[in-house]
Amino acid sequence: MKLFMLTAVLFLVGLGTAAQTQPAPAPALRTVNVITFGGGVNLPIFVAQRQGFFAKHGVEINLRYTPSSVYLMTGLIEGRFDIASAAIDNLVAYQEGQGEAPTKVTPDLVAFMGLENGFLNLVALPEVKSVADLRGKDVAVDALTTGFAFVLHEMMARAGVNESDVKYVRAGGTPLRYAALLERKFAATLLSTPFDLQAEAKGFTRLGNATDLLGAYQGRAAFAMRGWLKDNEAAAIGFMRAIREAMEWIYDPQNRDIAEALLVANDRDMTPALAKKTYDMFVDKKGGLYRDGKIDMDGFKVVLALRAKYGQPKKDLNDPMKYIDLELYRKAFPGK
Repeated sequence: MKLFMLTAVLFLVGLGTAAQTQPAPAPALRTVNVITFGGGVNLPIFVAQRQGFFAKHGVEINLRYTPSSVYLMTGLIEGRFDIASAAIDNLVAYQEGQGEAPTKVTPDLVAFMGLENGFLNLVALPEVKSVADLRGKDVAVDALTTGFAFVLHEMMARAGVNESDVKYVRAGGTPLRYAALLERKFAATLLSTPFDLQAEAKGFTRLGNATDLLGAYQGRAAFAMRGWLKDNEAAAIGFMRAIREAMEWIYDPQNRDIAEALLVANDRDMTPALAKKTYDMFVDKKGGLYRDGKIDMDGFKVVLALRAKYGQPKKDLNDPMKYIDLELYRKAFPGK
């Protein structure tokens, strides 16, 4: 009997010791609903998911692809999504009452991370050999008054093509415009990398690059409603740190093969040869992905200047800090 009781006591003590030595359960990951346009420019997100960078920084991503900027912006403003990755011009447009569509909630948007310059190229049907050849034809944009529409207007103007010389048509986000261009539904559109490379490989004509024309330009950025950022600062910082870590990973040449494989895996029209070209553009020292995740202030001033020139109603837009949260960046990357 004594032996039985001693054995029972030792067993219970052992259970207590085992319970004390077991590691504490990992904290639950915070789900962040992210919306963006489809395409290879999402390589940093693909990498952060594959390499576990989001989980490392306490978040998991529910990624959605949008058919258009209207769907993206109204969904973000009305709370169906938390963070958007899109042209920073969209933020300014809706914040200033120049958006393509009305919203049920008053916009209170702010950008907190820069991603790239847009990788914007004007691509046309094979028989179109110059911007001048577009006179009398349809050219496509996502939305008529937001995103990269005004970049296209400026490219036309500098080539001597007047507003009345072409017809601008809505055709949705880049993946939709790419598919519609292949179906010859319009004569030309702006395509971001790698869609420009894919179209060119099929015989379509590259007419020009936006940054060659405009110089600095802030394209896509990460932005959100200020209220969401205030209530979810830790999640936003986790997202930022994961994306920046993914950028560093992409720029490491040892990871090139995996990066190219991710591009092929996430795009049915991507080939290994085009993936190599895309990777080279993404890590280009002058025009590649923003390795540090900072917003290009000079490029953002160009965005504001184009919106002031073409946006309606007319507004003077000369204060970039009205739309940017630098403090969140400093919290995410102290001393950077």
